[in-house]
Amino acid sequence: MSGALLTVTDKSFDEHVGASTEPILVDFWAEWCGPCKMIEPILDEMSQEYAGKLRIARLNVDENLEIARRFEVMSIPTLILFKEGEPKIRIVGARPKGQLVQELQEFL
Repeated sequence: MSGALLTVTDKSFDEHVGASTEPILVDFWAEWCGPCKMIEPILDEMSQEYAGKLRIARLNVDENLEIARRFEVMSIPTLILFKEGEPKIRIVGARPKGQLVQELQEFL
């Protein structure tokens, strides 16, 4: 995993997501999830392209059940965009980069 993506946990989630001054996209994933692995390079690329406009974080649902339950993540990958600590967009399932950028456009 690249250093460009922020890793958040049950303990650090509120600190990073709630305190973020820019929109933050959280990728809810697991090690065994094939589609999660497919979108990781896309998210890594986007974290570099949109640096200063959008932060991207990852939360492993197997290791961080509390946050996954709080946001009712039932299938993965689930991407939730937070602005000012509030969820604004939920995307369930892997997407090609172009489609993902289009769905997030109003926050980029």
